[in-house]
Order: sequence, then C-alpha cells, then structure tokens
Amino acid sequence: MTTVGILGGGQLARMLALSGAPLGLRFLVMDSADDACAGQFAPMVVGDYTDQAALAEFASKIDVATFDFENVPAESGQWLAERVPVFPSPRALGVAQDRLAEKTLFRELGIPVPEFADVATRAALDAAIAAIGTPCILKTRRLGYDGKGQFRIKTPADADAAWAALGAQAATVGLILEGFVRFERELSVVAVRGRDGEFRAWPLTENWHVDGVLSASLAPAQADEALARTAHAHARKLAEALDYVGVFALELFCRDGELLANELAPRVHNSGHWTIEGSETSQFQNHLRAVLGLPLGDTRMLGHACMLNWIGEMPAAEAVLREAGGHWHDYGKSSRDGRKVGHATLRADAQDELATALARVGAALGRQAQVAPVIEALGPRP
Repeated sequence: MTTVGILGGGQLARMLALSGAPLGLRFLVMDSADDACAGQFAPMVVGDYTDQAALAEFASKIDVATFDFENVPAESGQWLAERVPVFPSPRALGVAQDRLAEKTLFRELGIPVPEFADVATRAALDAAIAAIGTPCILKTRRLGYDGKGQFRIKTPADADAAWAALGAQAATVGLILEGFVRFERELSVVAVRGRDGEFRAWPLTENWHVDGVLSASLAPAQADEALARTAHAHARKLAEALDYVGVFALELFCRDGELLANELAPRVHNSGHWTIEGSETSQFQNHLRAVLGLPLGDTRMLGHACMLNWIGEMPAAEAVLREAGGHWHDYGKSSRDGRKVGHATLRADAQDELATALARVGAALGRQAQVAPVIEALGPRP
C-alpha cells in the first residue's frame, strides 16, 4: 500500500487524506505542532521542518512527498527530494516562496503583472516609490500570506511608517514594492499537471476577500470565454515552465478586461474547495493522482457552486445542511480570531437556484454581507 507524506498538517492535508482514502492510500503528516488538525485522520511526525532527524524519520516511512503549506523551507524539500520523490518540485516551491522571484518569472513568461521593485534599503524604498508611484504596497518577499507582511503606502509621506513596520525584515526575508491595482474582480485558476505533462484546469473562479482572507468563491466565474482562455493559458505556461506536478492556483486581478498575475500558490488552494462537491474530480484527488503518476480526473463542473469560508469560529450547521446542495466542512480546529476553521459549499444546477440558497443561508446565519457580493455576481433572478 502506498504511503503519501504531507509536509504541513493543516486543513489542506486533512482534506487530502480524506480524498485519498477511496484510492486505498495511506498518509503520514509532518508538522511542527502536535495538535495539527490533519493528525485527527493520519499519523504524524512532529518536528521542525529544518530538523533532519525528523525529516529522516518522515522519509523512511513514505513513498512520495507533497506539501499542504508553501512556507516549508525549500532547502528541506530539496533534502527530502534526494531520498524520496517530492512533488511539486523544490524549485517550484522556492519560486512561489519569494515574491520577487515569482513576479520576475511571470514577467519572463509574458504574463502581465503589476509594477514591482526589489527593496533592500530605506533609500531603495524611496526610489521604488518614485518609480512606481502611489498608492503601492510594501510586502515581505517571503512568509507573507492572508494579508500578513504588508503595508499599504497611500502617499510618499507613508514611507517612514512602512519602513518602521517592515524594514527590519529587509535583511532576513526581503521586501518588494508592488504597484496598487485598482481591480474590478479577483479571479483564480486552479489547475493540475501530471507527471506525464498532462494539464487540466477547473473553470475560472471568482473570489472575495475580507481583511486579506478569502471570504467566498464562486464557480464558474461570470466571465466571457476569451478571458477564461487567457487565464488558463497563463496557468499552463507557468506549469510547463516549472515542470510542475500537482495542483496549484494562479491568483489574478482583472482590471479593464486585462488579467494581472498576483501570486502562485504551489498546492491545493482555498479557492478550489468547491471542487469537492462541485466538480467531477476534486482538486484534492487530482493532486494525489498527479503526484502518484495516475491518470488525471475530469475537471468539469457539476452545475454552479459557491464556497463560504468560516473564519474565527464555526456558525451553526443546520442552515447549510437544510439545503439540498449544502455541504459542511468542519476542520476540527479550536476557535481563534482570523483562523480558517471550516467552510461550506452550496451547489445548484442553475444560477438563480444558487442565489436563492445563498440568500436563505445568509439570512439564517446573519451573514448577509458575506453572501451579498456573490448573489450580485450571479445576476438578477427571474
């Protein structure tokens, strides 16, 4: 029986393990926290990702390794890759971990990106602001996610405050200044590439964020075919350039009909959670198929779907479970401000049915503000 090792023991590892059970797979998770929620469904090795003794124990018990967390040190991934197959490759992980390397690759591949500049010193920050203009955003090159490690600069006078907030990290994780994009929509492509180079993508997804954290995702996005083809072409080009194996997400801004790449997530992705119930093959099972060299599953949609993220604490489940297309996912985590603790997916055969279900759930849970933009995107109901 094949054992898949997962570096990172959060909800993504948990859902990978659940989706792999029908394939007859076993799993071993490695995480630095002994209460990681994937440990409720798979045995764990507890240790720091740089601990070679823990990595060696992990490697000795698995047949292939993958990630649920992109901030595992690329060096640890490389060390592991010298002992067992690792997918995606440590190179892909390393590019995605560094916003400067990531944006540079996008530009080299002809994928449009916002203006950006490396910022190593306080003087370099002033020069970058002068070149890019304001508003702009100073970000850490590494370790930032869900809105962390960022400072928005509205005018050049904000440079001192931005440097005070993040400047100390210039010498450790590095900094990058990015032009602020006045986008109309945030979109994502969730795609998968197999060991043999086969590429598949799920329908384009539209996303809404609150305080930098995903709040809701709608699939398929209300977008014309030309825009979707362009987004999928960008994702394919990126996957082939990195010789990528597994599922990834390409996050995009849409501005005046143009797509600008925001970032690459080298793993199964929050905006693809709807695929569990809303597509023929979920992102989780297709990721496992890819890393194991199995045939990829069909990514076609089953109607229309919306994923609602639960942040901080879980609401009551009854309102969602009452819906014919309602599906509930509790990650088994304790409540904490800003923490992703679960999600729900609503699926329907028609847009108006999905909008009506979302309205009912939003009203029952007091979450009208969360569902309102999705209902608006679905359009007027008859």
